[in-house]
Amino acid sequence: MPESPLKSVSLFTDLDDKSLARLESLLSVKRYKKNNLIIFEDDKGLNLFIINQGRVKISRISEEGGEVILAILGEGEFFGEISVVDGLSRSATVTSLDEVELLVMKREDFLAALQEFPQVGIALLRELAGRIRKSDAQIKSLSLRNARGRVATTLIRLAEDIGRVREGKVIIPELPLQRDLANIAGTSRETISRVIASLEKDGHCYKKENSLVFDNFERFKREFV
Repeated sequence: MPESPLKSVSLFTDLDDKSLARLESLLSVKRYKKNNLIIFEDDKGLNLFIINQGRVKISRISEEGGEVILAILGEGEFFGEISVVDGLSRSATVTSLDEVELLVMKREDFLAALQEFPQVGIALLRELAGRIRKSDAQIKSLSLRNARGRVATTLIRLAEDIGRVREGKVIIPELPLQRDLANIAGTSRETISRVIASLEKDGHCYKKENSLVFDNFERFKREFV
């Protein structure tokens, strides 16, 4: 019997196979091509979305009309949970960065799951707390650090959110465009290019095709967190 796609989702890792199978029966599948709008800020929140394949960008539009990227999420991550819980409109826009496959759970089904499986509610609180901590770290980075520190903090967050561990190395696959990295770090594309080149020169990381590889990610974190 194939493993449930929910098994790798932090919300559901504490559930047994029978419970996972029941929740899986409530899911529908939606697919989006690259650079497609999935959720628009202020839409009504009717569904929880789980990323089964690909990556998405979470962003908001500033008063001046510019895009502010809040996060990039990958496989096994979820979004839309805040509006599903409180019933209010979406707080951000979500766009596909790749060809994306999403597992979709209706709001009423997810709320019922929270009541039936308390461990899902605890996992949700844990995940939300983690996201708040990451947001606080990003705010601190933008307000207190120099350009090198802001770029390093952005790379650390990406590695933790969408990175892969292979043979002891941490890899950010398909590193986002410099434009998007600059948006997250609050700097320019030129600065992104210069700082990453400097980090490579100092032996912190190196590029391999479209990925960024850290030989010793924990050492990198200790220096910049």
